[in-house]
Amino acid sequence: MKFGISYATPYHGADPDKLVAFARLAEECGFESLYMPEHIVLYPGAKVGAFELPPSLPYVDPLDALAFVAATTERILLGTGVLLLPYHHPVILAKRLATIDVLSKGRMRLLTVGLGALPGEAEAVGVDFAGRGRRADEAIDVLRLLWAGGEEGVSFTGEFFSFDRLCSYPKPAGLLPIHVGGSTPAAARRAGRRGDGYFPGGSLGAEERAAQWELARAAAAEAGRDPDALEYTRFGSIDMPAGRVAELDAQGVTRLVVSSSATDPGEQREQLSAFAGRCGFLP
Repeated sequence: MKFGISYATPYHGADPDKLVAFARLAEECGFESLYMPEHIVLYPGAKVGAFELPPSLPYVDPLDALAFVAATTERILLGTGVLLLPYHHPVILAKRLATIDVLSKGRMRLLTVGLGALPGEAEAVGVDFAGRGRRADEAIDVLRLLWAGGEEGVSFTGEFFSFDRLCSYPKPAGLLPIHVGGSTPAAARRAGRRGDGYFPGGSLGAEERAAQWELARAAAAEAGRDPDALEYTRFGSIDMPAGRVAELDAQGVTRLVVSSSATDPGEQREQLSAFAGRCGFLP
């Protein structure tokens, strides 16, 4: 199993020195990856499930933040958890992601995309909330098409995006995976049909999580893809005992992503090093 850590700027703040220190600490403690969340805009009354998001939470742009992290670290992989794909134009996004991957020497490996749960956020960027799933499917296809295309150009005609003979360079430093996040059967099917991995969120029960993972695998097989090639990423708590980590490993989880609630650098070091020690990856 691999281990990542999420840096939630809404709770840690947008201080550049704190972000760099945290990323370097995670790298020092042996974490494989650093994840950043995304909200493009918030508004009074915005809720994810029953949780209301204070509109002043400082969500930084995850790709800009990861590029900043890449310039100050050497090994740690870069991830989004999740990038709200329907709210990004894939032609522009293909360029941004490839640029980060090239400049980080191939570390933009854990792009995870989702649909977003706030209708007001979709409205703010001119996206039909009900159609955002179809838009995301098309966007994944466009990203892969542009990255694979050569000097002769590639063309695409879809419901949301159309273009003729486009060339997008630079190319990513190798195949750039796209993981799919979400907590619905539709997200699981999208992961199987189009994704390189599934990263379920939400407060799902154990049976529902297991059913969605099997649904993702079944969707991959139906699409003629190898279900065993799908990665399975899960959120966990940083105080999780080693026995629970072993249980998730036995369930086929390939990556566990935790987060630190501490804001004091000393407490962060204690939490990260203790977790890495329990899980056996502390250098």
